[in-house]
Amino acid sequence: MRFTTLTSTDGVTERSFTLGEIPGVLWTPDDAEPRALVLLGHGGGQHKQAPGVVARAVRLAAECGFAAAAIDAPAHGGRPRSAEHDRIITEMRARMAGAGDPIPLLAELHTLLAAQTVPEWRSVLDALGDLGPVGYWGVSLGCALGIPLVAAEPRIRAAVLGLSGTSLASAEAASRVTVPVRFLMQWDDERVPREDALALFDALASGEKTLHANPGKHEDVPAFEADDAVRFLARRLG
Repeated sequence: MRFTTLTSTDGVTERSFTLGEIPGVLWTPDDAEPRALVLLGHGGGQHKQAPGVVARAVRLAAECGFAAAAIDAPAHGGRPRSAEHDRIITEMRARMAGAGDPIPLLAELHTLLAAQTVPEWRSVLDALGDLGPVGYWGVSLGCALGIPLVAAEPRIRAAVLGLSGTSLASAEAASRVTVPVRFLMQWDDERVPREDALALFDALASGEKTLHANPGKHEDVPAFEADDAVRFLARRLG
C-alpha cells in the first residue's frame, strides 16, 4: 500500500492510497488511534470520494473515533472499463431507454464487479492491518457488492446495507450473511422493485436484522437514517 496525499480538516485526516491497481482513501481521527474500521461502498456511477461517502467517513472518524476506508469499484472512478463492462452497461442503458427489462443485466454487472471487488477489499484489509473491529456500510451498488464481501470476510462484524434487490447470486450470498444488519429500502423506489428489496432482506441469514423502510424514491433516504446507521455501527463496533 502506497499513500499518495494527506490532508487534515476539523480533526479528521484523509489519506489517498493505491494498492496495486486499487485506488482508495483512508480517513482517521487526528487525536487518537482508531477504535474500529468501517469499509464504505459507493453507489453505481459514483466513486470513493462521492459526497455521501465522504460525509459518512468524516462522521465516523469525528463522532465515533473510527477509521473509514473506501475504494473505487471496478469500472468506476478512475478505473478503466473492460470490454465486458462496456457491453453490459451499453445494453442496460438501451433497455432503460426503451421497453426492455434492465434488471437481468444489472444482476449480471453486479456479479461481474463483485468477483473482482471482494478479493480487492480483502487485500485492502490485509494491507491496513489491525485497526480494530471491522464494519461495512454500502447501499445500492455498495450493497450489491457488499453482501458477497460480508458473506466471505469473517473480520466484518456488522453491516449497513440496502437500496438493492435480490437476484440468484445475491440471494445465495445473502444466505451466508450472519452478522447484525441494518437494511434500508425506499417504498417507492423507481430502480429496485419493492418485492425484490423485501426478498433480499428476507434472504439474509442474520439472527439480528432490522428493515428500515421509508416512503420516497431511490435517492430520497431521510437524513435520520444516516444518524441511526452511525449509532448502529458505534454500538456494534465500539
